[in-house]
Amino acid sequence: MCDLIPSEWVFPRSVLPCASVCRLVKRWYVNANPLFLDTALAVVATAITLGWAVSSDPHFDGLRQLDGLGVALTCLVNLPLAVRRRAPIAVLVVSCLAANVYFTLGYPAALNQVMILLAMYTVAMHRPPLWSVPSAAFTAGVFAYAQLISQLGPAWLTVAQSVVLMAVVWLLGNSSRRLIATNVLLAQLTTQQKREQEHRAHRAVTEERLRIARELHDVVAHHMSVISVQAGVARYVFESDPATASAAVDTIAGTSREALEEMRRLLAVLRIPPDRPEDALDAYDPAPGLDRMGDLLDRVRVAGVPVDLEVNGEARPLAPGVELCVYRVVQESLTNVLKYAQDSRATVELTYRRDELRVRVVNDGPPVSHDDRTNTGQGLAGMRERARLYGGRLTAGPRPEGGFEVVLVVPAVAAAGATKEGQ
Repeated sequence: MCDLIPSEWVFPRSVLPCASVCRLVKRWYVNANPLFLDTALAVVATAITLGWAVSSDPHFDGLRQLDGLGVALTCLVNLPLAVRRRAPIAVLVVSCLAANVYFTLGYPAALNQVMILLAMYTVAMHRPPLWSVPSAAFTAGVFAYAQLISQLGPAWLTVAQSVVLMAVVWLLGNSSRRLIATNVLLAQLTTQQKREQEHRAHRAVTEERLRIARELHDVVAHHMSVISVQAGVARYVFESDPATASAAVDTIAGTSREALEEMRRLLAVLRIPPDRPEDALDAYDPAPGLDRMGDLLDRVRVAGVPVDLEVNGEARPLAPGVELCVYRVVQESLTNVLKYAQDSRATVELTYRRDELRVRVVNDGPPVSHDDRTNTGQGLAGMRERARLYGGRLTAGPRPEGGFEVVLVVPAVAAAGATKEGQ
């Protein structure tokens, strides 16, 4: 009965104590040792059967007073149930043979037949039909024999009842066996799927870090080139043109700060060695920025998705790493639109604020394909990793009015010399 009461049900106050007791019993049954449970069941069944046989009136036609042999046969029918899960067929054979002798000697049937049904159910539950079907036929014959000896009805009715009863028991046991096998398979598939998802997520993060490392290589190399050139200029005009030398030194200071910041972020994220061969690090693509956003949108429009660009606030140059982050997030978001919502219309919004840049990419297509990618997609995992690299945050998910939305907020770190040039 405990299996019929799900733990998530909310019970009225009048039945709450009974429900609590049922849950406790169910929890104890699930966590208990199966051998202990079967042993307790066998002992209790033997005691009840003997008690019922002793208390019944033996003075019926063909019935024999229960004696020591009858007690021994009853114990032989019921006590083997203690190991019914370990050797179900052997337990069934011993119980049926002992019951057959018990019935032949004319002892009262008592409850021995019920325990034989339990043994047959165990065989059907733990063994395939190749073994359980012959066992069911054998057990049906024992039942029919017991009924015929007792002369409780016509022979044809006795045989029919035995066959139908054993068929029901076999169906219940075989259904339980298939259900258990299905649950075990589902548990294995769930575990395997979880490991594969973790592996894909880990691989996506690793690959994204490798791409970030390649892109940051260009950024850092550019900074070092600027510092080298400006240092040469400052040294050359240090005495003849102090103003030019001072401007060169200011540029060196700003550029070096940017380079150190990029290196700090790189070392904070790239904690593990890349799992790619050495030749995979040879090819470096130029790091794009917001100045190439128009070319990106044109390529998406040519592919068949209308894209609008909205710029709010005062646009200003940002650090190359920040612009690279924004460009890649917009690129990945529009790529997903091309894959999963090509018939929709997309909008890219860039909102410049005092201390941060907010990027919003939305489309008005169906959100069905995006739901799964919200949790397991490698593209979104890479975008979140990239946003964390630059101290930002990224959210993605379906919109209530339809479509999908990606929002990126990153600190608006100004490029070196931008403020000075603006003045």
